[in-house]
Amino acid sequence: MTPGRFKIGVAKQWALAAAVAMAMPLLAHAQSADPHRWQLNMDRGVTPTSHAAYDAHMITLWICVVIGVIVFGAMAIAMFKFRKSKGAVADTEFTHSTKLEVLWTALPILILVGLAFPATSGLMRMYDTRDAAMTVKVTGFQWMWKYDYLGEGVEFTSRLDRKSDEIRQSGVDARTANHPHYLLDVDNQLVLPINTKIRFVLTADDVIHAWWVPALGWKQDAIPGIVNEAWAEIQEPGIYRGQCAELCGKDHGFMPIVVRAVSKDEYASWLAAEKAKRAPAEPVPAPAVEAAPEAPMADDVAAPAAADAAPQTEQPAATVAAAG
Repeated sequence: MTPGRFKIGVAKQWALAAAVAMAMPLLAHAQSADPHRWQLNMDRGVTPTSHAAYDAHMITLWICVVIGVIVFGAMAIAMFKFRKSKGAVADTEFTHSTKLEVLWTALPILILVGLAFPATSGLMRMYDTRDAAMTVKVTGFQWMWKYDYLGEGVEFTSRLDRKSDEIRQSGVDARTANHPHYLLDVDNQLVLPINTKIRFVLTADDVIHAWWVPALGWKQDAIPGIVNEAWAEIQEPGIYRGQCAELCGKDHGFMPIVVRAVSKDEYASWLAAEKAKRAPAEPVPAPAVEAAPEAPMADDVAAPAAADAAPQTEQPAATVAAAG
């Protein structure tokens, strides 16, 4: 291979690598809300919190891409253009320059300070649970979640769906079981309204769990004896899945979470139906009793009895004398 062709081939390889690196952030915009196989980047999510985290992540990624291109580009130029075989001589003034030392020490500090502003702003907003329209209490158990809509009188548990449980205990290869949401589906979904600020209070009954739905943009520990807070304002209807993110025990992998985000009207209908199911049954009115026959008066009953009980009266005296 001639030196000219070698240079062209190396240049093409570097150009291809740079194009792939630059295209990765663009590919990230095509991600869906739920993670999927061979996903290249994190999801954008469906809440302001997840958007803030995603934006901070993308800014950092772009800065890393630019730094990588500059650093590895400079290394490539130094290796192929200024190598010893070409008669290059080391520039001691460049490699031991005080100005350059100050420059590449100050630049990373400035970059970190610049990244701290959006990250801090996002964290402060993430923990601001004021002005929430509703509150949902989440309690972790081994191995299920309990949801309590505070103030509404609606609560239920959410467990791994029966089909997933049967597949995992049957010993068959789950890839052949035709269950698209194997270990990611539940019997009772957490139903929430969109465009509503929802406050979550999280705790646990036995061991430490962690409630995590990636599309919501946060993960919060559920610790026995401690109540943690978080909030979400879901902006798009849909099904969003997650799992317990704490190694809580042998069945840790079988604690999925499914959130169903619906419109406000649909949520109101669902809540009314749940309240109706849990309302105490109304008492059934007793059947009318037919009037009993009138009981005889006490005097009427006593009179014949008294008559029967009266002793025989003596005969008159005149009648007795005539007979004698």
